[in-house]
Amino acid sequence: MTATDLPPRLTHLTFHGPLSEERAERLVGELAATRPSTVLDIGCGWGEFLLRVLDAAPRATGVGLDVQEDDLARGRRIAGERGLGERVAFVAESALGTRRGPADVVLCLGSSQALCDPEGPHDVAAALAELRRLVTPGGRVLIGEGFWQRVPAPEELARMWPGAHEGDHLLLGALVDEAVEAGFRPVRIETATGQEWEDFESAYRSDVELWLAAHPDHPAAGETRARVDRQRSTWLNGYRDILGMAYLTLVPVG
Repeated sequence: MTATDLPPRLTHLTFHGPLSEERAERLVGELAATRPSTVLDIGCGWGEFLLRVLDAAPRATGVGLDVQEDDLARGRRIAGERGLGERVAFVAESALGTRRGPADVVLCLGSSQALCDPEGPHDVAAALAELRRLVTPGGRVLIGEGFWQRVPAPEELARMWPGAHEGDHLLLGALVDEAVEAGFRPVRIETATGQEWEDFESAYRSDVELWLAAHPDHPAAGETRARVDRQRSTWLNGYRDILGMAYLTLVPVG
């Protein structure tokens, strides 16, 4: 069995998160209007948002950090196709304690765990402190961070991802308070819509669902089917309408 026998990976996703084209276009425009020279993307994946900022800010260069080489290769290919290959580097390395900053724009979209101790619990305060360190004076941080729309009940947590507990996320107000405590002022606070979540969750599994429909008797179908069915259940029967995604545009104080 070779990699070509297995389902393709995330080809139906533009962004690796619940982010619409409309919201992305507006956020990119707002960040590019600050005329950045440098852009740093933490946990960039294939860097679609990073590349759009660079395209909108022609004087800027960018660095994307991630540990998933397949995604980085996809980003390099897309950058080359768009004529941005000379202005961006996709680097396979951990962002924890990175010396790649400071940058005028720092992106951290659904990847704050990359700035936390992998041996400890997710610590959004620590991640925000790192983002404060990595942004230049007068720069911008755009963080996409999960939050509880309401505190989930124990039985709801039990239907989410393995080991899910109330401390995995904060309520939105507490999340913004943490950003202020870390030395930022929030110039924009917005949250993903239900439509953005549904588009993301559906596209996240589209490749696998289509492959399973076409290859029901493949040797890997049973394990793959069980995995994707579990993933779908954690959303539909677990965190749907409970877990939100906040997009916070932050300016460092001082």
